[in-house]
Amino acid sequence: MKGGNVVVIEALRALHKVGALDNTSIAVMFTGDEEDAGDPKEVSRGDMIALAKKSDIALAFEGTVLDKEGRATATVGRRSSSAFALEVRGKQGHSSGIFSERAGYGAVYEAARILDGFRQQVIEPDLTFNPGVILGGTQVGYDEAGSRGTAFGKTNVIANTVTVKGDLRYLDTVQRDRAHARMRAIVAQNLPGTSASIAFEESYPPMAVTPGNLKVLELYSQASSDAGLGAIAAVPAGLRGAGDIQFVAPYVDSLDGIGATGSGAHSPLEDLELASIERAAIRTAIFLYRLTR
Repeated sequence: MKGGNVVVIEALRALHKVGALDNTSIAVMFTGDEEDAGDPKEVSRGDMIALAKKSDIALAFEGTVLDKEGRATATVGRRSSSAFALEVRGKQGHSSGIFSERAGYGAVYEAARILDGFRQQVIEPDLTFNPGVILGGTQVGYDEAGSRGTAFGKTNVIANTVTVKGDLRYLDTVQRDRAHARMRAIVAQNLPGTSASIAFEESYPPMAVTPGNLKVLELYSQASSDAGLGAIAAVPAGLRGAGDIQFVAPYVDSLDGIGATGSGAHSPLEDLELASIERAAIRTAIFLYRLTR
């Protein structure tokens, strides 16, 4: 991510050196919250949206994804980021009564049924839902701010509570609504002696693949080719998660994923290919020069 910051600065430095920034209007915004915008997002991303409404094109410099041949790509669409919270209740009692009409199946079995129902009945292309945290037992506590929790239970006691926190990513609102409906239907089919509810929370809107975005990619790819750095293809929208570009994409033609290149993202082995900063800066400088002319 920081490599993208350097790409922006070096591209603008090169344009400034030759006087190519005269009579142009380019706004640069760096965010330091690693895509964890505060609420309400109308405020935390308000300045970003205001700039978009006054601009012709928005560019975002998240790391470049390489295709199977090792060539650079760019992002013309990306999936939303949203969350779901599943709460399950069962009848607490002695474990010897599990599955009986009196005791029912307990919260843990009901949670397992629901999650496996999601896996079997909700999956479709470009839609993902991940239960990232699950807590179950007779006493459960979850710290929302710290994304951690505690659970207490005994092997000879039927669990009465399960809490599941997860994320849901989709390409458009039609896909979102379809997933919500399927998930709610599965949650409602409770095992005997149990109950469950699910709630959804929106975070980042989807970035639709539009003709305008594809045109921006075409111009960027031409700049790369003319610099001898090869053409740039679009990375499939389903392969990208959420990014700040999604707050402005509804208002302006946009392109993302044109920063530095590396590997091992979000892992202890994450690294950066230093030479990719120079390549990206060259592409960006040529691209901006042509856009402003």
